[in-house]
Amino acid sequence: MPLRIAVVASGRGSNLQAILDAIAAGTLDAEVVGVWSDRRDAFALERARSAGVPAHPVRPRDYADRAAHDLALFGAIDAAAPDLIVCAGYMRLIGAAAVEARPGRMINIHPSLLPAFKGLHTHQQALDAGVTEHGASVHVVTADLDAGPVLAQARVPVLPGDTAEALAARVLAREHPLLLETLRWIADGRLVLQGSRVQVNGRPLTAPLQLAANQRFA
Repeated sequence: MPLRIAVVASGRGSNLQAILDAIAAGTLDAEVVGVWSDRRDAFALERARSAGVPAHPVRPRDYADRAAHDLALFGAIDAAAPDLIVCAGYMRLIGAAAVEARPGRMINIHPSLLPAFKGLHTHQQALDAGVTEHGASVHVVTADLDAGPVLAQARVPVLPGDTAEALAARVLAREHPLLLETLRWIADGRLVLQGSRVQVNGRPLTAPLQLAANQRFA
């Protein structure tokens, strides 16, 4: 059976589009059962509608507090019965209650080599720190910000004279294949999420996967 994916996104939805394109091309055995956003004008919702996927804005301003918004958002997601919830550029913090009620069922793609540079403005953080490598990580969502088990990473070089914008573009080019290959491993059963524990090919994952499509490049 195809992997049933729910996507939450706040912005343009480029990672969502990569998922939709891979499914359409037959290179990812999955189905996007719906896309949810905290912003009514998020372009990710337009991408979903164009692909015939249900698109749902759930605005925080319509709820009394974060807990009430989370309850509405994840209640609607649960009704679609996804196997996996993918946070693809979702810019709101998710409350602990929502995360802990769905152990091992949420992943996020983050533009840094976690545990380095959590939170926002990761590319500028990397430049300010003077590192020579940067990249992206796919990790399990936990109640702590960008702190869940890291499933896979892709690395890119930091080049002399880089700006945050140039570095962001280089990382984004790796984010899409990184997320897609991680999803393929999950869909194929090679990568199994069991709450806070992760198994790869039947053994505990001891370090982030460096997947073939996402190897370091010059």
